[in-house]
Amino acid sequence: MMKSAKWLSLLLCTGLALSAAGCGSSGNNDQQGASSAPGSTTESSAPEEGGAKPELRMLNIWSKDDYNSYPVAKVIEEQTGYKVKYEMLPADKAMDKLNLLISSAEPYDVITIGGDKAVYTDYAKMGALVDLTPLLDQYGEHIKAAVSEESLEAMKVDGKIYAIPNRSSEFAAMSLLIRQDWLDKLGLAVPTTTDELTEVLKVFKEKDPGGTGDKGAPMTIDGSIPMIPNLTGSFGISHGWDILDDKLVSTPQNPGFKEYLTYVADLYKQGLLDKEFAVNKDATVKEKFTSGRAGVIPLGWYDIPMIADALAQNLPDAKYTYIPALKGKDGKQGLGMGGGFDRITFVPKASKHPEDAVKWMNAKLEKETFKLISIGEENKHYTFKDGVYSPILPIFTDERGLAVNYLTGVDEQNYPIYWQARVQKDQRLFEAFNYLNNELPAEARVAEPLAMAPTLPEFSKNNAALGQMVNDFAVKVIVGEESVDAVEAFVGKYNAAGGEASYKEVNDWYSASAAK
Repeated sequence: MMKSAKWLSLLLCTGLALSAAGCGSSGNNDQQGASSAPGSTTESSAPEEGGAKPELRMLNIWSKDDYNSYPVAKVIEEQTGYKVKYEMLPADKAMDKLNLLISSAEPYDVITIGGDKAVYTDYAKMGALVDLTPLLDQYGEHIKAAVSEESLEAMKVDGKIYAIPNRSSEFAAMSLLIRQDWLDKLGLAVPTTTDELTEVLKVFKEKDPGGTGDKGAPMTIDGSIPMIPNLTGSFGISHGWDILDDKLVSTPQNPGFKEYLTYVADLYKQGLLDKEFAVNKDATVKEKFTSGRAGVIPLGWYDIPMIADALAQNLPDAKYTYIPALKGKDGKQGLGMGGGFDRITFVPKASKHPEDAVKWMNAKLEKETFKLISIGEENKHYTFKDGVYSPILPIFTDERGLAVNYLTGVDEQNYPIYWQARVQKDQRLFEAFNYLNNELPAEARVAEPLAMAPTLPEFSKNNAALGQMVNDFAVKVIVGEESVDAVEAFVGKYNAAGGEASYKEVNDWYSASAAK
């Protein structure tokens, strides 16, 4: 739950947007009717059938390009008949700005934010949003056909739908990247188990294929992410919460947590993990890999072109490959997949045209219109062969590269297929994505169990702080400042700080959803 919720509530009730009559006043427009209070009655100017459509005003997340001049804006206008004035939140402190705009009842018709359900839920509970439930029944035929009931259910607050979500495509994003040329030079195979990884790192340390001496390390990681993607899966930890014995358990409540820390602390002790990892930033990790000072790093497929370009410049003969989902001693493995929602779109109470806002979003989700908005025209922006959408460059990037920023709900059945055209903009990018998500067996990937959960107040309130607790403790154990035997005591502190309350809430939801 956002930390500014109490502050926002205070603003809503202290006259920033309301008259001196107090929070809940319903008639507070100035003579020009420029704004109205969240929760107040705003006269809709929705046209009668056949009348002119009003211009809509949309607030969106920050973008490096002007929404109004990008080609997709014109396409949407032509397809829906609605002219839209697009504005955007700032790149920095976006939620602070949004809180002010919501509390002052700035009359936007549509607002899109990132996928933070807690932020959206706060606004809904404060009465700042339009209940879309009846509007979807009346005007949302295409929305309800495109957006699954499961996704809409996750948007419910007190039984009502206040937002349209953009459901994220489920894919594995990260694994461990290794220098293939080092393996070839030393006659080693790509490791497939934790034991094999240890042996490879030992040889890297002993033989020093990068020729960096004590300036390098076999493996390095970002100090803010001590739970190493892929490697954690070998110990039954693929997400912040994982399924164990028909329950959801958080990382420290998972028995694999202690085993994982024991393993990584041993790597550190042997000099197989970078001694400087605790102070490494993401950029540092990438620099060490591309300069030859590290042979293994965690990396998302989306960063492959950057790494490939840097290696080509610094070490032209360097080659890299992804390590598959490593298996632990008991055969466990797991690359965590993303899930949940990428963006959430709602209609604020201050909207002058709530019905038209829904009609506009509905028109964008007509199947062919959505496809046109998302990936353009066949044989102009893309080609379609053997079930695969491939981009035509550079026009695809020029005219559809930022299309995702205009989506207010997605065709959940087809968008994951359309979306893959984007990763084919660069063959290296596509090969990395394809390996993790298509070439590796399905059992190597683990879905996010909380992806479709609604806002859970205790979980939302505690999750960020608890996650930081876990990371801080993990770093201390790995570098030897804390003993692995301190895990039990840490779990007690974790539970007392909100872990136990989160566990109950998460599993109450999980049990109820499993019973449906």
